[in-house]
Amino acid sequence: MTQLALVIDLNVCVGCHACVTSCKQWNTSGSAGALVDLNPYGAEPNGTFFNRVQTFEVGQYPLTQTVHFPKSCLHCEDPPCVPVCPTGASYKRVEDGIVLVDYDKCIGCKYCSWACPYGARELDAERKVMTKCTLCVDRITDNTLPERERKPSCVLACPANARLFGDIHDPESTVSKAIIERGGYQLMPEWGTNPSNHYLPRRRTDIRIFSEDLERADNPLKIDGQMPEHAHRDPGREDHAT
Repeated sequence: MTQLALVIDLNVCVGCHACVTSCKQWNTSGSAGALVDLNPYGAEPNGTFFNRVQTFEVGQYPLTQTVHFPKSCLHCEDPPCVPVCPTGASYKRVEDGIVLVDYDKCIGCKYCSWACPYGARELDAERKVMTKCTLCVDRITDNTLPERERKPSCVLACPANARLFGDIHDPESTVSKAIIERGGYQLMPEWGTNPSNHYLPRRRTDIRIFSEDLERADNPLKIDGQMPEHAHRDPGREDHAT
């Protein structure tokens, strides 16, 4: 069975929020309908987003790191949000495993948000319906688009190529190979929801610099005689005139 999902590389995500803004733009103009923004510049803003990036520090000073953690609906293979929905508005597609919401059936009771352990459901305060990531289902199934563009908007927008998209049940897919080769993991697997989206862990990259590859270069301003006056008077500057 096909299971479409995202694989996010935490090692290269720079927290630029391009995925957030592109997601908002595409889904507002697509089948999901207008995603509300109420009082966006006031004291109590209220907005609907399918994708968010959480940024935090890990470690202890001075050995700290900044981690950017994108999070959206994980399209669980056993989604707890589906069976609790009293109207059947939340459902999982058989053909590709995407979890969606039928807005015509949704009554905004929030049962699905209470059942979701990842906080991936949001109430649209204007339409009073529950919303979530759709993996841009209207885009990836649009045969009028070139095949290279049939990907979620966030994947296409990511400047660092931190987001991969494909069928995790296909062992030959890019996402499956990335999960195996890079130790991809699920978020909070202890809940037993078997989330489809995976994360590729951060890893330390060793940079080797060899002395024979280094070349000393003089400041070009010094060569052209254009160094500022104070530089000539400051004996502490490395490039001061001699």
